[in-house]
Amino acid sequence: MLPVTLIATLCIFPYVIYKYIIYPALISPLSKIPNAHPSSPFSPLWILIKRFTDQENRTIHAAHVKHGDIVRLGPHEISVNCVDDGIRTIYSGGFEKWPWYDQFDNFGVPCMFSTAESKPHSYRRRVIANVYSKSYLQSSPEMHKIAQVMIFSRIFPILETAVIEQKAVEVLELSHAIAMDFIAAFMFGLQNGPNFTQDVSARRHFLATYRSRRPYRFWSGELPGLKSILSKIGPIIEPKFVQEATNYLENWTISRTKAAEKSSTTKVSDEEENIPTTTPIVYNQVHQSTLNNPFPYPQDLQIASELQDHWAAGQETSGITLCYLFHELSLHPELQEQLRKEFLTLSPTLEHPRPSNPKLPSPQSLDALPLLHACLMETLRLHAAIPGPEPRITPTKPTSLAGSPRLPPGVRVSSQPYTLHRRADVFPDPEAWKPERWLEAREEQKAEMGRWFWAFGSGGRMCIGSNFAMQAEMKLITAAIYTNYRTHIVDDEGIEQVDAYTAHPRAEKLILRYERVEK
Repeated sequence: MLPVTLIATLCIFPYVIYKYIIYPALISPLSKIPNAHPSSPFSPLWILIKRFTDQENRTIHAAHVKHGDIVRLGPHEISVNCVDDGIRTIYSGGFEKWPWYDQFDNFGVPCMFSTAESKPHSYRRRVIANVYSKSYLQSSPEMHKIAQVMIFSRIFPILETAVIEQKAVEVLELSHAIAMDFIAAFMFGLQNGPNFTQDVSARRHFLATYRSRRPYRFWSGELPGLKSILSKIGPIIEPKFVQEATNYLENWTISRTKAAEKSSTTKVSDEEENIPTTTPIVYNQVHQSTLNNPFPYPQDLQIASELQDHWAAGQETSGITLCYLFHELSLHPELQEQLRKEFLTLSPTLEHPRPSNPKLPSPQSLDALPLLHACLMETLRLHAAIPGPEPRITPTKPTSLAGSPRLPPGVRVSSQPYTLHRRADVFPDPEAWKPERWLEAREEQKAEMGRWFWAFGSGGRMCIGSNFAMQAEMKLITAAIYTNYRTHIVDDEGIEQVDAYTAHPRAEKLILRYERVEK
């Protein structure tokens, strides 16, 4: 008689071979999809290594260039690079978020961005979205007041000082600071927000703390189970300072949230405190969204988690985009001159210095400037702040994508701006920064580029702050700076973007010199 262990082995071995080799390679619906790597049908290890070593976006892009609109990344993972039967299907409803987004929870509580299910996400978005709409931002007296303070009392003084003292400026750090001041004032009220634009030491401490957590996000996103197990043993994969940094940032948010709560119930005049004050607009909306909602978490933590996500996303993405826009304009001095001519058509202009109580041009007139819009769109296309994949999960009903067989439920599927923005048939010479493509294209070409433009995502999960970033921040900031100054590169070594989900300059710096434009 054969030993029991031998009999068990003879029974189990064929099952293992079938389940982990034959089925995924030859029978699974995913077996008909081109493999990005020879091991894709059998193991996700190769793509995990690419993610861990910051090589994911370019690796996936190369696979699409070689194999087409759909590629298999792992036994249960695919990437799609098309609009029809691609992002329009995946991101327009029915495909819930992959648990990867849990890493963006704050205080252990999901925010709108990290919420997996569509229904609770939609509930909160409906309440909050109004204050981020273009019409609200363009007509808001509070937003106008914030913009006046930021431009005339913060940005101009610091740049004028740099010109007078003939000092070069580290622009990435400054761009993050300006973006943070804008979004925090809109969220918490001017009186409760920071002044990182002018307070250099506070800015550097805050940004250094924020950045210190970046290298360790991989474990929370891709291997949370392993991270949980190892964390019980000790700080093996995540040093203690990572949690300390998280505590610092969460405490910062809590303190601002409490201040905003007080401001929302107590009116303080500008004259009384000798500081400009505004309503905590986003705080009020987020507070409203937590009333009678389906989230089983304490109300104060729901509010704080949501607000932390808004300032984190707002300062990081706008800061990166402004940095690359300023770099590209510094490489193209002729465009700086063309933009200046466009800016001088505004009424009033943004020329500095101005008489007391200077005025801003209308948001509508800024939004209508074609060259400014083209420069921003091209920067967002080529240098997307978040070029990485946005993972979703296939629904219960089998679905076909990009001509694939019907996919079973539970498959991780994603698209990424990095590849969508580099379709040579849509964006000729895709690796070149060419704002003119947005100006010279025929209407049908513009429409097609718009379909493939994905810097803010699409569908019900599209970035809620896209109008704020474009209208309230980046167009105004760029117009204010280049109406009055020329920029010249001092040091752009390491300006290339890291190959990660959020793509900052590899050297974490860009140093420019500002030159005053003579009137």
